[in-house]
Amino acid sequence: MSGINGKVVAITGASSGIGEATARLLAKQGARLVLGARREDRLANLVEEIGGDAVHTRTDVTRPEDLRALVALARERFGRLDVLVSNAGAGPISPLDDLRVDEWNEMVDVNIKGVLHGIAAALPVFCEQQAGHFVTTASTAAFTVVPTMAVYAGTKVAVRAICEGLRQESNGVFRVTTVFPGFVHTDFAEASSNPDVRARISAMRDEIAISPDAIARAVAFAIEQPADVDVNEVVVRPAAQG
Repeated sequence: MSGINGKVVAITGASSGIGEATARLLAKQGARLVLGARREDRLANLVEEIGGDAVHTRTDVTRPEDLRALVALARERFGRLDVLVSNAGAGPISPLDDLRVDEWNEMVDVNIKGVLHGIAAALPVFCEQQAGHFVTTASTAAFTVVPTMAVYAGTKVAVRAICEGLRQESNGVFRVTTVFPGFVHTDFAEASSNPDVRARISAMRDEIAISPDAIARAVAFAIEQPADVDVNEVVVRPAAQG
């Protein structure tokens, strides 16, 4: 099953930023959407705007049962799940000597465990169907570690490793794509509770960041390929990003 029209796509972190942009683009291309995020009011508004074949459910990726419910909703409403876009992420970055341990744990819980919870929910379905596609949003921080981003980068390195292992275990039954965005114009900076870091990241975002639509197009490109073509890794960043 190639192309996007008619495919059932579940997206986490769909209430804003890259997730929202991806939902809007895939809807235009005929996908049937199952949208998840913690901000259910925003999901409801998005589904109303998109119209057509789109449903939503409150999804906290730190809760395995929420991912199981997201996948179950796809099957109940549309009879199958073709693609799981694991897009939810947390990025309260700060210097390590700030000792914001709770924020470190949040990044591990959302960025790593959240991806694993999605895999655990969708993998049995993909194996049963003998088809499926995992698409995961990581970050260029998986390739470059800079001050204030040690823990965040560590989670993205882990995600890259997990997704590559998943790809190698796929045996051609399902596809695995990891997308690595650079600076994107989202509310990422606002997550930091360190005012200096927040100001610096905001300034860089305003200077060079690209639209979330650019990442959505990369996701769509991977999904629309013929079933025997697996786009494994896609790096999308501003031309001005070092």
